[in-house]
Amino acid sequence: MLRIIGHLDMDAFFAAIEERDHPRHKGKPIVVGADPLDGKGRGVVSTANYKAREYGIKSALPISTAWRLSEEAKSAGKPPAVFFGGNFQKYGAVSGEIMEIIRRFTPTMEQASVDEAYLDLSFCENYSTAETIARKIKSAIKKEVRLTASIGIGPNKLVAKIASDYKKPDGLTVLTPEAVEDFLNPLSIRKIPGIGPKTEKIFSNLKISKIQDLKKYSITELEKLLGKWGADIYQKSRGQDDSPVMETSTANPLASRKLFLAIQKIPLTFPVG
Repeated sequence: MLRIIGHLDMDAFFAAIEERDHPRHKGKPIVVGADPLDGKGRGVVSTANYKAREYGIKSALPISTAWRLSEEAKSAGKPPAVFFGGNFQKYGAVSGEIMEIIRRFTPTMEQASVDEAYLDLSFCENYSTAETIARKIKSAIKKEVRLTASIGIGPNKLVAKIASDYKKPDGLTVLTPEAVEDFLNPLSIRKIPGIGPKTEKIFSNLKISKIQDLKKYSITELEKLLGKWGADIYQKSRGQDDSPVMETSTANPLASRKLFLAIQKIPLTFPVG
């Protein structure tokens, strides 16, 4: 059976929930994290919505820096950021709603975090049907939870995860096996999960910035550079990943392909294209 995997990632999840629940702040830059205390606060940003990201505010940034950037924007005539301390009980409840929606559409789902999940869409047997399922999931989340999600679809978990980040927010990116390497080649090496600032610096010294640069190195060369992790990076740079989608709770009882496609009113023979 053709392996087709999806990765769903909610868009600026915590901040999006606060924007949804506080309509007067709709369209404003929103930051969820520690109390900024007028720039004297300690702690970090948990989530920033896309408007706040235009100011340079992002996850893990010191909250004092986020406050400063907000004040700079305010001085430039832009709306200041709205800061929320966060309600993680509420976020967890919303996450549960979203995961239940996903389970209506796929027999196997692995919740990777509070706002992301992997979906085994292999039962669709082709990418066009998988894309239709993904659109239905996105639509259901938007209608029932009033939030947007981005989904990536590919031949494995690695590619699906990278693809889900490609057209945020509210994106959908579908990569067939034939399209994977051409898609990955021009991307920054930081798009490969596991490559952080330290590894990036090692590669930067070798003038490696894009995935296509990384592919010029053999497994042996990468192992000399990174140890046993070198082989893993070699495979990831080529979009290779055989890790399974691990069901995280009771499987959906409607697990057969025929039943799923019937419920979604999708023909069993769906044209590819």
